[in-house]
Amino acid sequence: MEFERHEDEGAKAFDPHLARRLMRYLRPYRLRATVSVGLVILSSLLEIAGPAIVAVAIDLYVKPSQGASVTWVSQRIGAWLVAHGWALDPMSGINLAAGLYFVVLAGGFAVLYTQMVLMNLMGQYIMYDLRKQIFEHLQRLDIQFFDRNPVGRLMTRVTTDVDALNEMFTAGFVSIFGDIFVLAGIVGVLFWMNWRMALVLFSIIPLIVLASAWFRAGARKTYRKTRARIAAINAFLQEHISGMATVQLFNRELDEAEKFDGLNARHRDANLDSVFYYSIFYPVVELVETIGIALIVWYGGGQVIQGMLSLGTLTAFFQYAQRFYEPISDLSEKYNILQAAMAASERIFKTLDTPPRILDEGTLEIDHFESIEFRDVCFAYNEPEWVLKNVSFTVTHGERVALVGHTGAGKTTVTALLLRFYEPQGGEILINGIDIRRYTVTSLRSLFAIVQQDFFLFTGTIAQNISLGDPEISAEVVQEAARRVQADRFIQRLPDGYDSEVRERGAGLSVGEKQLLSFARALAFNPPVLVLDEATSSIDTETEVLIQEAIQLLMAGRTSIVIAHRLSTIRSADTILVFHHGEIRERGTHDELMQHEGLYRKLYEIQYRETAAVA
Repeated sequence: MEFERHEDEGAKAFDPHLARRLMRYLRPYRLRATVSVGLVILSSLLEIAGPAIVAVAIDLYVKPSQGASVTWVSQRIGAWLVAHGWALDPMSGINLAAGLYFVVLAGGFAVLYTQMVLMNLMGQYIMYDLRKQIFEHLQRLDIQFFDRNPVGRLMTRVTTDVDALNEMFTAGFVSIFGDIFVLAGIVGVLFWMNWRMALVLFSIIPLIVLASAWFRAGARKTYRKTRARIAAINAFLQEHISGMATVQLFNRELDEAEKFDGLNARHRDANLDSVFYYSIFYPVVELVETIGIALIVWYGGGQVIQGMLSLGTLTAFFQYAQRFYEPISDLSEKYNILQAAMAASERIFKTLDTPPRILDEGTLEIDHFESIEFRDVCFAYNEPEWVLKNVSFTVTHGERVALVGHTGAGKTTVTALLLRFYEPQGGEILINGIDIRRYTVTSLRSLFAIVQQDFFLFTGTIAQNISLGDPEISAEVVQEAARRVQADRFIQRLPDGYDSEVRERGAGLSVGEKQLLSFARALAFNPPVLVLDEATSSIDTETEVLIQEAIQLLMAGRTSIVIAHRLSTIRSADTILVFHHGEIRERGTHDELMQHEGLYRKLYEIQYRETAAVA
């Protein structure tokens, strides 16, 4: 149930505000939508014309009738044919009617085909626009948003929810006009042909209304549950597939399978509930339709026997009655599509309306680097649990600054604030003496390259993972960066070298090899400031020795901020800042800090003893 907790199952069946907002996505394609509506109306007219042709053919040529039983349209068409010298014999008349009926069918097919192609093309373009907008918005959101929202749920927004809107635009939006037009046309034609028999047929409409209302209420409730539970399944799957190694390591397969069983069962039950409503509604509609046809046989047959109704009119009523119930069933289904779209759009727009906490309102561009200053910075992920408390320090151009301390002391948070992944609740962060909020985010982040302890590789080639597809980074720069961090040693052994494919999250590469690629990526971008966040924590001793020289060359003449648990790697730092419970307790060089009986010396001695014990 944890994965369903944040899913809204109480969305409105129809929200005018959401509907108006959805219609905005039609604006670039309004001509196509207008043409589609016109084609639907034309298709409806052709659908209504078919039974009328059959009625006229029967009245004039199959069983000619006279007097009150003949419909007005049959009389007028018969008189027009005689007046224009088209007094056809029965066989010729039947052939003409059959040919005309075929033309109507062929025309209806062509019109419906064109309309469906137009609407599906429009739906695909709208889906493209919407997915693009969602993804671009997600890229602007702050990291804290992704801390709160599971990846699986966000993927549901971009995929399944957008698909629900596509179904509305392609199968619901325009088709509703067609169904309403067909219903109105059939009602008008039936009352025009024989209003008494039309009343007999429509006497069962209240049964259809009651069945439709029951179906809509039940289907809406079950659909909301289904949507919430498929999002919960997606979130659970994404999290557990990504963490499969941990699941298997701690032998949690059976326990996690039971949890998934629960989610899967709730999704199954929600779908079974919807199946119940569908299995009742459509047979009820079929039953009501059969009752309606039986009433026509009873009343209309009696009228024909009495000579009050022509056989052609009775035949047309049969056909119109069958076509009358189809749009009613379709409208109930379209209503379900509509409310599905409302539920999906509510979740999509909730995501789109989430404002970025990191506002890119700065106008200044950074053309050089002089210094970084933290001035009384305070920050908490969840107040009042402060991670940083009045932190102040300065990093000048070319200086190497190391941040050390116990896990959770706030070291990594410093770099996250510096890159504006989060905003501090108090204090200022300055670059070149100017608050970083006055710079554009793009300009600010272009100052830095960061090698994190949680490195990430994308699906693509080795070269693409180093350059991240930046066209300004040439193949020569990529190869030089890899060579300097000793990554070319294993790259050259790969079947296709730098063109070798990297599978999802770097599967197939060792931890050390992936770490070396992240070093090469940082080198290739050649930033003024280098941030190494536990950058060698996942590299074995032999690999670490290989890259230490490259790191020293990289940091020469470059501003560096190094976060490290292994204190032996930062002995050459110009300044070491010792963090403890969110505060800077000590600062100085390695030698200066070792002369005091402080926290740094204790940390260093503990690590020295551990290293000696291992040796």
